[in-house]
Amino acid sequence: MASMRTSSPALSEAVRAFLEHPYVVSVATIDPDGAPRQAVAWYRLEPDDRILVNSRSPRRWPANLVRDPRVSLAVVDPVAPDRWVGMTAVVDEVVDDVEQAREDIVQLAHRYRDGGPTPESEAMFRSQPRITFRLRVTAVHDHLDD
Repeated sequence: MASMRTSSPALSEAVRAFLEHPYVVSVATIDPDGAPRQAVAWYRLEPDDRILVNSRSPRRWPANLVRDPRVSLAVVDPVAPDRWVGMTAVVDEVVDDVEQAREDIVQLAHRYRDGGPTPESEAMFRSQPRITFRLRVTAVHDHLDD
């Protein structure tokens, strides 16, 4: 587990409240050749305003984050898509302990699935190679005003 903790801008109460909803996040990373790469993921806003994301290994976007810690994020309200929050961030911590990363994805499944994961999906998550990232937000722009 690597940590690169530094300070980040404070999230406004409106942005924090928006990010507490179980929307999905679009994660934009940079491929080795400089091309942009996007993926959609579950996320969780941590109490310290970092964003937790988790993926199965070895997918391209997590490999990109290990190689280049810069990331751009967008969270859109699916009911009112003109309401969204965009963020730039950097990897602040990599959790490459597979057991902890598996626990993180199970916790995310509880956040995103009513009643939590099925026994089958939980067993699947607990058998996969997983990695977790905690992202330190470096800039925020929001479109939350009505």
